[in-house]
Amino acid sequence: MELIAQKREKFGKKTNSLRKQRQLPAVMFAKGIDSVSITLDHNSFVKIFNEAGETSLVDLVIDGKNEKVLVKDVQLDPVSMSPIHVGFHKVNLKEKITAEIPVEVIGEEENELVKSGQALVLVLLNEIAVEALPTDFPSAFVIDVSKITEVGEAVTVGDLQYDREKVEVLDYDDDEQVVKLDYAVMAEVEEEVSEEEAIEGIEATEEAEKTEEDEAGAEGGDKGKDKGKEE
Repeated sequence: MELIAQKREKFGKKTNSLRKQRQLPAVMFAKGIDSVSITLDHNSFVKIFNEAGETSLVDLVIDGKNEKVLVKDVQLDPVSMSPIHVGFHKVNLKEKITAEIPVEVIGEEENELVKSGQALVLVLLNEIAVEALPTDFPSAFVIDVSKITEVGEAVTVGDLQYDREKVEVLDYDDDEQVVKLDYAVMAEVEEEVSEEEAIEGIEATEEAEKTEEDEAGAEGGDKGKDKGKEE
């Protein structure tokens, strides 16, 4: 996957003129080097990004020089949701880095419990952080839920399929649930109350109300006595 870019000399508000020409302002950065401001074709970026995401290496060609990069930061227009600025991370192919790998669920339309409306698929983790060499990142953790046959059954981090010799999952235990099949409608569970408990509750309420009335009457009587003494 290759993107052609040129060094950029317009900054700030001047980049608006670039966007009108369907040119996308961007920057390439890396540890220990000065960032490089660039522009590239908007449509070409969108096409590549839809395929590569943030986990696949892209060949970024800047004025004829090829750089291996990952897409790290895509700023979107709040109205059109179209990219307005991109950050590219130049990577060292021999150095491990971290990335958020997306979880991709397939097979919902083939799951009998989902098809019948008895269950639905809950995605509990949308992304999973890993550490690996840039060339070893999985594009996604693909989970096939068509093979789940019981409500309540889950796919855990330990069940994920990936090269454990090259990729290390961070921050999660093997028993952490990633995807789960749950009931489509949660039944309301009402706690049963025995007849004796119901009667006790009514009696307690009546006793409390009687006590409040007695206290209110006593307080009113005391006020009347005090008033009589004052007169």
